[in-house]
Amino acid sequence: MLMIHTPGKAETKVKNSRFLAEVFPVFSPDEAKEAWKIRKDTYDNGGHIVYAFTVGKSQNISGCSDDGEPAGTAGRPVLAVLQGSGLTNAMITVARWFGGTKLGTGGLVHAYSDAAKAALANCVSIPLIPVLRVEFTIPGNLYSRCRYFLDSINFNTEKEEFTSSIFISGTIRECDREIFEKFITGLGSGKIVYSFFAV
Repeated sequence: MLMIHTPGKAETKVKNSRFLAEVFPVFSPDEAKEAWKIRKDTYDNGGHIVYAFTVGKSQNISGCSDDGEPAGTAGRPVLAVLQGSGLTNAMITVARWFGGTKLGTGGLVHAYSDAAKAALANCVSIPLIPVLRVEFTIPGNLYSRCRYFLDSINFNTEKEEFTSSIFISGTIRECDREIFEKFITGLGSGKIVYSFFAV
């Protein structure tokens, strides 16, 4: 599996209809729907913004929408292109500005597929690095040492809450799980409770 390192964008034209395709990272169906809504609000194209997404380690969650185009002529072809690319945690949107000439069902399938492929050609992908989300709470006096360690393993911090103790959540690479457990156990003499969650 691959993941997006640099998003891509491309514009194509078919019989005066303009297609603007974008590919970018998403990590949940809710995030995908929000990204689609933003584009619906942003692009004044008077019509269709088709989308497709895949998330999960093996593209196990996916979705798509024709957004008013004839059923099966837009969202499904874009999803097929996305799945065929090997990308996961990714979304493609294609905004269409109608050029006055109907493309027919076959023409729409080709136009949306080609737009999606053009955007993918302009994005940079890298191998997917499996990650785990972890949550734990530490005493304040251990924060500096903990922070230094987390930075050393490229911990991706999602949240830090400072009260009488410090709650931390974020993601680590699966391959760093053992070293993380060893460090946290030593840091708190076995008293720090942590939980891992699948991403």
